Amino acid sequence: MADFRKPNSSAGWDVGVKQTVAGSRKTVWAFLVGEGLPLWLGQISTLPLVKGAAYETDDDISGRVLSVQPGVDLRVSWRPGEWNHDSTLQLSLTEADGATTISFRQQKLTSRDERKIMLGRWKGVAGDLEKALKRHAK
Repeated sequence: MADFRKPNSSAGWDVGVKQTVAGSRKTVWAFLVGEGLPLWLGQISTLPLVKGAAYETDDDISGRVLSVQPGVDLRVSWRPGEWNHDSTLQLSLTEADGATTISFRQQKLTSRDERKIMLGRWKGVAGDLEKALKRHAK
C-alpha cells in the first residue's frame, strides 16, 4: 500500500509504503535490525541503535539515527551520495492478530520525481522483506 502527500513548507514531499507479514513485532524487529538490515537500509552489517549514531552503507547511503523505540519505531536521516540533501526515513512496526505491519515513511523529498523514485524503492523493499521473512520463518 502506498501513500502520497503533497509538499508542505517544512517537510517537502513524502511517501509511505506498508507491508503486513506473518510473525510477532519482536521477531520482525530482530530481523529488520539484524540480517535483514541490508534489504532496506543499504549494504551494511550493523546499525548502532543509539540516537545520534552515524552510519554509512557500502552502497553510498549515509545518515544518523534520529530516534529509536526498540521493537516499535526507528527514524534515521537517509542520504544517497548523489543527493545534496538529507531525507528522514521512519520504520514503524504495528502488531495485530499474529501479523506485523512494517511501515516505511520517507519525508523531506525535494520533488515529485524524487518521490516517484523512492516509492519504487520502498515498494520493492516491502516485497523483498515479505519474501525474506517467509524464508526466515522456515
